[in-house]
Amino acid sequence: MIRLLIADDHAIMREGLKQLIGLDSLLQVSAEAENGAQVLERLREAEYDLLLLDMSMPGISGEALIARVHTGHAKLPILVLSMHNEPQIALRALRAGASGYLTKDHNPETLLAAIHRVAKGGRYIDPRLAEQIALANTDPEQPVEALSDREFQILRLLGQGLSVNQIADQLVISNKTVSTHKTRLMKKMGFQSNADIVRYAMNQGLE
Repeated sequence: MIRLLIADDHAIMREGLKQLIGLDSLLQVSAEAENGAQVLERLREAEYDLLLLDMSMPGISGEALIARVHTGHAKLPILVLSMHNEPQIALRALRAGASGYLTKDHNPETLLAAIHRVAKGGRYIDPRLAEQIALANTDPEQPVEALSDREFQILRLLGQGLSVNQIADQLVISNKTVSTHKTRLMKKMGFQSNADIVRYAMNQGLE
């Protein structure tokens, strides 16, 4: 039996995943979490064979959460199930320690197959992203590669048109913290205004 911890901030999504996973007699949803803090709490409470993780949740999430889980539970496979189909985001998740990355628009059979492969120690990358990731510009001298995980996350949210206050609410951090990250990322990227951020996000498919 493969014991899963599923993490997604949408209750309907979690219920759908539980119903789907329940169709496979070899899989069992042992626990669920709706934010990063709960993920870490669940991992302190019990052991699991796989973490099925949403990329964007309140509080600590994304690459930062993946890295923290990977550091504390190095043997736990992490399969990211995300709405984001941008290669840069998938690449950062894999670099942080995820064993697989799949977008939410795939059919159930693909998800179940990915769960089994990753739980057995394999890797799974969304076929539609694999080639893009291989061809992605990963030159460390590129400004975007110098961004921290949180700075990159805030860059994406700013590119979506969210305000500092909205980002603070979504990530459950202070406005001051968001503003500090914004200032740093703008300096690293050479941006002069919000328009530069939005333009870059659109060009890179991050919005």
